[in-house]
Amino acid sequence: MSNPLQGAQFVLAAHRISQLPPDHGAEVAFAGRSNAGKSSALNALTGHRGLARTSKTPGRTQQMVVFSLPPQGRGEDHSPQPTRLVDLPGYGYAKVPPELREHWKQEIDAYLHHRRSLRGIVLIADIRHPLKDFDRMMLAFCFATALPCHVLLTKADKLSRNQSTQALAALRKELAAGGTQATAQVFSSQTPTGVEEAREAVMTLLRTPRE
Repeated sequence: MSNPLQGAQFVLAAHRISQLPPDHGAEVAFAGRSNAGKSSALNALTGHRGLARTSKTPGRTQQMVVFSLPPQGRGEDHSPQPTRLVDLPGYGYAKVPPELREHWKQEIDAYLHHRRSLRGIVLIADIRHPLKDFDRMMLAFCFATALPCHVLLTKADKLSRNQSTQALAALRKELAAGGTQATAQVFSSQTPTGVEEAREAVMTLLRTPRE
């Protein structure tokens, strides 16, 4: 099966939302804690091993990193519609200075509220651990603003298939109990488990009009 996310290219790294590309077209943002495997997931989804920088030291992504995709359809003026993936700064890494953490809290909040080309969030969470406060905050925001969210439970290769199935069932139960309309799946960038499913989820988000 061909990869619809193939051809992704680095565009820029922005310290502020004002430095992002023009706010038209469609983009999907990847969010998650610093050690949840966000960069590895991006590399696996795009089929480009070196696209997003991975490191054994969590917290290396300290800017909004933008990757362009081949145009996915056309806009109202029939011109090719630009599409992008946006890697948001990893959240929660203790060694990030407090002032930088506060800066990113404000910038990400502004990005989520005001970026009209944003079509949805892919939330990266380590399958071996319960959701963290940041994860729940992101899910609550998506629910409150009707922004679609797809959760990747990463590092599934670290668990047995039965354990992964139980973890996914527990998350879906938690989402349903909270009234959150997010979707979720098991994922591993190593095996690779769930990569095709995740690619289709990203494409669905990119095609979803913003309310």
